[in-house]
Amino acid sequence: MTIIRGATTVTKDCKEEIFSSVKALLDEIFECNHLAKGEISGFLFSLTSDIHSYHPAKAARECGYDFAPLFAATEPDIDGGLPLCIRLMLFAELQNERQIKHVYQKGAKTLRKDISEIFNIALDGPAGSGKSTIAKVLAKDYNILYLDTGAMYRACGLKALRSGVDPKNPETVAKMLETLDVKVEYKDGKQHTLLDGEDVSTAIRENAVSMAASNISAHRAVREKMVEMQRQIGESMSCVLDGRDIGSTVLPNAKFKFFITADSKVRAMRRFTELQQRGESVDFETLHAEIVARDKQDMEREFSPLVCAKDAIVVDTSNMRIDEVVMTIKKSIQSQI
Repeated sequence: MTIIRGATTVTKDCKEEIFSSVKALLDEIFECNHLAKGEISGFLFSLTSDIHSYHPAKAARECGYDFAPLFAATEPDIDGGLPLCIRLMLFAELQNERQIKHVYQKGAKTLRKDISEIFNIALDGPAGSGKSTIAKVLAKDYNILYLDTGAMYRACGLKALRSGVDPKNPETVAKMLETLDVKVEYKDGKQHTLLDGEDVSTAIRENAVSMAASNISAHRAVREKMVEMQRQIGESMSCVLDGRDIGSTVLPNAKFKFFITADSKVRAMRRFTELQQRGESVDFETLHAEIVARDKQDMEREFSPLVCAKDAIVVDTSNMRIDEVVMTIKKSIQSQI
């Protein structure tokens, strides 16, 4: 059983507006979720006590949504609650898997800004702090895009290989950027990377592309182009991004910013354990020295250095599990909505 939620408001308690608002809410829920009548088990409306003139369940029946049981209840009065509000829980037995979209219209958007408005979560921090893992969990929980910025650089590298452009040559790479067409789509809970209209999500994982991406990402022109594209994506859909300069440079206007950090020795131990589990032999002290050196390099680089944005919330993960970090971030987000 899948539950799809929705809500809307009316400006006055009258039949005409209640009817049109209920119809608009149901129409959008069915359209954006590609629902079929046979998939619906029932509708449950709730309405605030200031709505008397016309029943939302009756409005639903009269506008054509009469193919499943309709129930309704009046909500108790709550001080400071949203007035003239109609909420809906739609019960569905979906015949195929799909991403569900809950719909909040008109004044009801204030009830769930996290899903009714476009918002971005920026996670910055040093290597080994756990930000990528956390970003993926948040994206899944909020059903929004985890923007794998590395995939965009890989697509750029693939373009160079296909075009016969030397990824190390700044002049020819800059020329190639003039016609670079990279897009990101969010389908079936996954990011799909498109290059010149082709889905290259698999092709960009080849080793030759990895090397090309590493070389091509060193060019300032490429980084500026990628930042421009990432901003466009952030403006068009809700997403989570992680990196070194997301909150400070890529998405300075992101609604939610966090700086994920941890003691350098803790981060080194995480990496040490990960490599050991892969069967690789590594010296801990050497690994720790590399972590410290990378931090210094990231913080001192000329273009877009690692920095904690002034309005970011610092989360030290040294003594926290991933689920604890995620819960901390989600509580902070909820407090700001």
